[in-house]
Amino acid sequence: MHVVMFGDQHAETLGGAQVSMRLQRRFLEKAGHTVTMVAPAMHGARGRAVPADPAYVDLPSVPITVDREYSMSWPGRRTDRRLDAWFLNLSKDRSRPPVDVVHVQADFWGAFIGHRFARRHGLPVVHTMHNRVDVGIEATAPFPGLVLRVLNAWQRTALGSEATGSDGWAYLRGLAAGASAVTAPSSHFARRLEQHRVFPGVDVIWNGIDDDLLDEALSSTEEARIPERPRFVWLGRMSPEKRLLPFLEAVAASGIDADVEVIGGGGQLRAARRLVERTRPRATVRFAGRMPYAETLRRIAAADAVVQTSIGFETQGMTIFEAASLGTPAVVSDPDLGAELGSGFWPVGDAGAFDRGEADPSVAALADALRAAASDIAAGAPRQPDPSIRERFRQSSRTAAMIEVYERVTARR
Repeated sequence: MHVVMFGDQHAETLGGAQVSMRLQRRFLEKAGHTVTMVAPAMHGARGRAVPADPAYVDLPSVPITVDREYSMSWPGRRTDRRLDAWFLNLSKDRSRPPVDVVHVQADFWGAFIGHRFARRHGLPVVHTMHNRVDVGIEATAPFPGLVLRVLNAWQRTALGSEATGSDGWAYLRGLAAGASAVTAPSSHFARRLEQHRVFPGVDVIWNGIDDDLLDEALSSTEEARIPERPRFVWLGRMSPEKRLLPFLEAVAASGIDADVEVIGGGGQLRAARRLVERTRPRATVRFAGRMPYAETLRRIAAADAVVQTSIGFETQGMTIFEAASLGTPAVVSDPDLGAELGSGFWPVGDAGAFDRGEADPSVAALADALRAAASDIAAGAPRQPDPSIRERFRQSSRTAAMIEVYERVTARR
């Protein structure tokens, strides 16, 4: 089977969706399938450092961030012609088999380009919804309502969509209109997609973890966990929707005697450092910066707890699943993610309200949860993650589930 994946960003750039796409490609190829990945060409030093790869189709693009990490390709006839010419050359030299299915893993220009390509060539589309577009835009854009109206109008122009509405769900409905199947990385997000009539019968397929890296990290877990002060890890992009600053405020307010490691980078790093200098927490806070994925997994395995602080934004919450796979419990702020995880975490806020799906975004509630976790850890009685997650989260099992979806939609052709 030849699967063509479309992304908003090149698979070699930073980001959870990109990590997932690289992993999916690897395990699909291990299963004997062919994968081609279409995305905007990279710019800057990172783009020059990526070796040529026949699996990558790099579309003409322009950088859209100051660090030139991310770029965009305009969805239009010129891009369509470039893409069609590339696949026509493939068919002539027979370096790759004919395309069987298009897998869109994008929310913006990559989605438009992918759906246009599939429609021109009569190919089935599997669309993986990675993001809550409405929540993300509300957290990052100064005029979210206007941005969403513009996005919906752009989509109708690019795809010829007849979808109506101007909110985030209308936008996702327009994307799903051309899909043969829609998948989501969590049950709670799939349920919301169905409730908002984005697509009937959304398939739940978690983003997974590399089997080999998981085994490698597990092999170092026992020696890594040495009884000391409780060790907490926060990791992610340092942007408002991830709620790093409330976390650091809670660390100071909690008064916990612990080691806190913050992994990642982003626009709030300077503000985070200033906050720690101003509040002078009892805990030792270390900013580790960005690090390779394998090393990040080792840090998670060595920690006593991972702290998840975003609310309503994550469609899966990869970090807490990575932690559970490694036997590390979590402090969880989002009730949807807690329900998905099942066990092995300290909820933020009143437990009864949390079980009813009511989040508590207050710093005081997060500080209480950190104190409870630190106390349990120090007493040698931490929460225990569901042991079945380790096998259910392996990428090999996730790839097998996605292949079933591919086979289902190609059988209808």
